[in-house]
Amino acid sequence: MWSTILSFCVFTILVQGQEDWRLVNITQGPVRGQKDPDGGLYVFYNIPYATAPTGIDRFKAPLPPPVWMSPLNAVNRNIRCPQPGMGGNIQEDCLVVNLFVPDTTDTNLPVLVMVHGGAFQFGDGLFDQYRELVRTKKLIAVSFNYRLGVHGFLCLGTEGAPGNAGIKDQIALLRWLNANIARFGGNPNDVTLVGCSAGSGSVDVLTLSSATTGLFQKAILESGSSTGAVGVIIDPIQNAKNYAKVLNFDNVDDLESLEEFYRTAPFQLLTSRVDQITNNKDTTVRFGPCVERDIGQERAIMDAPMDVIKRGNYTKVPLVYGFTNMEGAMRLPMFNTWKDQMNEKFSDFLPAELHFENDEVREQVAQRVKEFYFKDNDVSEETVVQYILYFTDVLFAYPMLKSLSARVEALGDTIYLFEYSFVDDTTPSFPHTDVRGAQHCWQTIAVADQDLSRRTEEYKRMVQIAREYTLNFVLSGVPSSTDAGFPTWHPATATRSPHMSIGPVIDMKDDILGDRAAFWDSIYEEYYGGPLVPDSSTGGAPSTMISKFILMAILSMFYLVW
Repeated sequence: MWSTILSFCVFTILVQGQEDWRLVNITQGPVRGQKDPDGGLYVFYNIPYATAPTGIDRFKAPLPPPVWMSPLNAVNRNIRCPQPGMGGNIQEDCLVVNLFVPDTTDTNLPVLVMVHGGAFQFGDGLFDQYRELVRTKKLIAVSFNYRLGVHGFLCLGTEGAPGNAGIKDQIALLRWLNANIARFGGNPNDVTLVGCSAGSGSVDVLTLSSATTGLFQKAILESGSSTGAVGVIIDPIQNAKNYAKVLNFDNVDDLESLEEFYRTAPFQLLTSRVDQITNNKDTTVRFGPCVERDIGQERAIMDAPMDVIKRGNYTKVPLVYGFTNMEGAMRLPMFNTWKDQMNEKFSDFLPAELHFENDEVREQVAQRVKEFYFKDNDVSEETVVQYILYFTDVLFAYPMLKSLSARVEALGDTIYLFEYSFVDDTTPSFPHTDVRGAQHCWQTIAVADQDLSRRTEEYKRMVQIAREYTLNFVLSGVPSSTDAGFPTWHPATATRSPHMSIGPVIDMKDDILGDRAAFWDSIYEEYYGGPLVPDSSTGGAPSTMISKFILMAILSMFYLVW
């Protein structure tokens, strides 16, 4: 009898006389969500899932969430974490979750958790929404805020700024869901993560973290991985020093003073020069996930992602990996500035995760890369497409393929690979060309809610296809379609074949990126180095690849002496 009463209390109940509201008792107290104006679901906005520490503790791990006795009306208060150029209710304690719950009495529903993108510097949990998927009444959708920029990703390896506050927020959210989602009718043992760009980089990190074991069962990674543009940063302490100089703080070599500067500077200052964080020639952002130094606290990232993968030290779950065919178009705003600089010193534009023994080797590799993409031509208006393809590969496409191969080789991961290339008559061509292509995160946009009233029938059909693949992966772990004319989507092997080509024609293909992937395989095999681990005394520590160079040097000396 008591179990029946308890079940009645903790599961969703309708408030009598207020059919537009739904009351749910969560671990912190009662919350009320409101029916969506277009029907089909209830929305619970801005529920605190954790508490962001403030003041001088602002860079530490999240604290437990608040509790309350009276019902909390979970309406949209437009809460956003500190970031530049965004309206809304910007506040330091910004860790809130949004739940989109179908209007059904069914329980044990699969849960789709969206990790928003924005280069780790922008955005909030309502960046993209999935109401249309929820209206199928087959899943619950969840989105949330996490700390951004310096606030979320200052990584000094100290007690005051250990690193990865934003990733630890994400882990806190997953733990909150594990404790509470059943109360909304969701299944805590059937959770799928999805993200694009920095959201995808975050998801990749979460799949490799020992802190997330059992908190999700599937993941969709689109245009981002734990290596590459939105991956684990290479030298976090040097990044912190460089940015502090931009903000006119000079005593950067004293780590204690550097930490004090960041802990006391107003957020208006810390977010004032985001251009110096994101628009970098070497493909990286300056504040993102890092490998944490062991200071006796729980760490979200304990080792370089590629090392974690190669050792098989992670929990295998079904994955979808994909990117668009023209990701690099996101760098077109810098084209007029960068084209001359690329002609003068292409080595400045090599991926930051590549390490070289000296400048001579670096310049030699840069020349190889430039000749591969641009032949004997300069970077110019006549080679815009090559410019786009170069950044497509180094920002997102190749790092994802490298990660895929390593995962399949390590644990035989089940990974469904795709390239999204859909364009229609409304897609503009790129400047100085008649070429059109799918740009950064367009595959995610196709699945998310959007106004289709002015879109072509071809695009509407693509949206239907993309949503069906996503929904079926969430429900079964296999991206499938009811269209008998579409091929069966098979997982990729370590050679990255096959992949689903999602464009005007839906087809399974081999040899994704072709000779471009093979070219980067040869470069990365010889020069990939990976991230540094922060050290509070030296300001850095050798990466895996650099350590190998040191070991080889020691062995050489040993044999010479012997």
